[in-house]
Amino acid sequence: GDLNVFAEAKKSRNSKDSLGLYYIGPRDEFSLILLSQEGVKTREISAGKIRRYFDWKSLLENIVDVLFKMPFGVLQSFFYLFFIAPDLIFSKGGYGSFPVVIAAWMLSIPVFLHESDADAGLSNLLLSKFAKKILVSFPKTERLSPAKVILVGNPIRKEVLQGTLNEAKKVFQLTGEKPIIMILGGSQGAQPINDMILAILPNLLESYEILHQIGEKNFAKYMLEANVTIPKGLERYYHPTAFFREQELKHALIASDLIVARAGSGTIFEIAAVGKPSIIIPLPDSAQGHQLKNAYAYAANGSAIVLEEGNTTPNFFLEKLKYTFSHPNDLERMKQAALDFARPEASKTIAKIIFDSLKV
Repeated sequence: GDLNVFAEAKKSRNSKDSLGLYYIGPRDEFSLILLSQEGVKTREISAGKIRRYFDWKSLLENIVDVLFKMPFGVLQSFFYLFFIAPDLIFSKGGYGSFPVVIAAWMLSIPVFLHESDADAGLSNLLLSKFAKKILVSFPKTERLSPAKVILVGNPIRKEVLQGTLNEAKKVFQLTGEKPIIMILGGSQGAQPINDMILAILPNLLESYEILHQIGEKNFAKYMLEANVTIPKGLERYYHPTAFFREQELKHALIASDLIVARAGSGTIFEIAAVGKPSIIIPLPDSAQGHQLKNAYAYAANGSAIVLEEGNTTPNFFLEKLKYTFSHPNDLERMKQAALDFARPEASKTIAKIIFDSLKV
């Protein structure tokens, strides 16, 4: 989703004008490849982090990062920014962007910070002091200066809006005989969610058709157990995969009547963009509890049902599904609430704000 900001920036600029895009940050092989495909020049820097768990090893690593890595990263960033001389810095925050933002402040280069979560983390709270504007994803994002805040949403992959039901039927061999539930556990899957689904899989398949992203790590082990569990004749209603590729995901999202997912900001905004009711099960040990806050911020207007992992048993989850599907008017209200929450043009909005600030 964030790469679409670069794409929109290039489109927003008049074709006869030059536009230089640079990424300055820690090395990330996968991101660097994607950035280069978008015509973004990259510069690598050293960047430390503050570990908020306490043991001697973490304390030593924190000392090394604060006293050596971060100052060196600031020096590198200062050097790059001095010679590149950018008009503006757009930062997604996090400790990796800390040296760049500090160097930009030293050089009086305006910084626009984007906060993805409903509650700003420690690094973004610190960085917000140096930002000219703070672009937020969620309404009422906590602990940030209201004078600097602009609500824009979170950039999504534009491809997720291009799925079709007919293509989904072909790709997944859907029967269309039952309501379709999509279960997402993030790119690595989610073991507690998988375990819960496995415990009630026969019951689920009696009433629903399931699209299930299991995760690559435990896929083989999970399928051994699932194949034993699924009653004969119900196999055709179960469509498991280790990981939905982008070309599959867009069709799965459109085909689903309800989506079960974690509460990462990117996931929430893509679910909202396609207008699907959802059950959100936030990751309980996410950094500073941001997934829990994301989930409740999203559900506040009726877009979703939030189930906390520690309080959700397999049977409770099953009963919640039955209740939800037995109230079609509630499902329709959830769909509309999701669409009302969605900001599918977030990338364009961000690009426009940036260029308006530069008066181009």
